[in-house]
Amino acid sequence: MSSFNTAKLLEDTADRIADISRADLQIMLRRAALRLRNAGFVLMEDDVEEALRDLAGELGMARDDMIRFIVREWMEKNTYLPVHALDEDGDVDGSA
Repeated sequence: MSSFNTAKLLEDTADRIADISRADLQIMLRRAALRLRNAGFVLMEDDVEEALRDLAGELGMARDDMIRFIVREWMEKNTYLPVHALDEDGDVDGSA
């Protein structure tokens, strides 16, 4: 259900609140809460979505974390953000 349809359903329900059952109202409110919770969702084309899902799976990351990582890397590489410098005195994993 699209955001527009959800909003329209909620508006119609508000207009006839006395006629709707408690269970139906609960369902609509839960849908609205879910939509609000996922409002930051970025829609991608199918091929991009598939590649993103595969890459996130390979790296053991969630989809949204993968998008944040890709955007940060791109912005650093294209000098929109400063590159994170490693601390020379800091601990590192592994050996050289």
